[in-house]
Amino acid sequence: MKVDLKRKILIVEDEEPIRKLIKINLEREKFIVTEAETGEKALEIAQTGDIDVVILDIMLPGIDGFEVCKKLRNKFSTIGIIMLTAKSQDVDKIMGLEYGTDDYMVKPFNPMELILRIKSLLRRMDSAKEDNKDVIVDDPFKIDKYSRKFYKNNKHIELTPTEYSIMKLFIENPGKAFSRDEILNLIWGYDFIGDTKIVDVNIRRLRSKIETDSKNPYYIETVWGVGYRWRSEKEHAGEHNE
Repeated sequence: MKVDLKRKILIVEDEEPIRKLIKINLEREKFIVTEAETGEKALEIAQTGDIDVVILDIMLPGIDGFEVCKKLRNKFSTIGIIMLTAKSQDVDKIMGLEYGTDDYMVKPFNPMELILRIKSLLRRMDSAKEDNKDVIVDDPFKIDKYSRKFYKNNKHIELTPTEYSIMKLFIENPGKAFSRDEILNLIWGYDFIGDTKIVDVNIRRLRSKIETDSKNPYYIETVWGVGYRWRSEKEHAGEHNE
């Protein structure tokens, strides 16, 4: 799927040289770029509601990137968020994902890699909004592909673009065991540079949203030594009818 580059990107970074470097490279790719040097300014800009992707630094004056991410995700569930961190510790990456980040990059990074990740995220967002009225039902779950909404027992559950893509992949492929690498390639859409914990954290977050008991998941099963598989209610009913 081709990505329309007339998209608005918000760069939230207090270090002006880094902010300008990112802006120059994004504008070369025809993105529309807005800048903010503080988290407070970023939230003010986001209120316009027309930002597609936020490039968000963790270390900011005033409220930090984690708090900005949390506030953005609470109000704009479908916005794309890529976290920037100067630290390489796993805890920073995982904390960012727990707050609802779609992806992360560790400084210093190649601006072209950031652009590839933005385009990949936009493709996921576009796929989630594809213009059709198909509804996928796997009781008690339902995915409305037209409105990009996910339901359990007819109750709407807010999902990030990445979470939505993972759920769509699972429900369209019940019973299939996916390795973490397969999920990375199918959802993120590029050869991911980093560890596979980004998959595990997204799965953990999904379980907390859809499972009755996230510590003893029923629907998203762990396949030891491989990855994850989706257990459909239809599959479970078939086992009992044999």
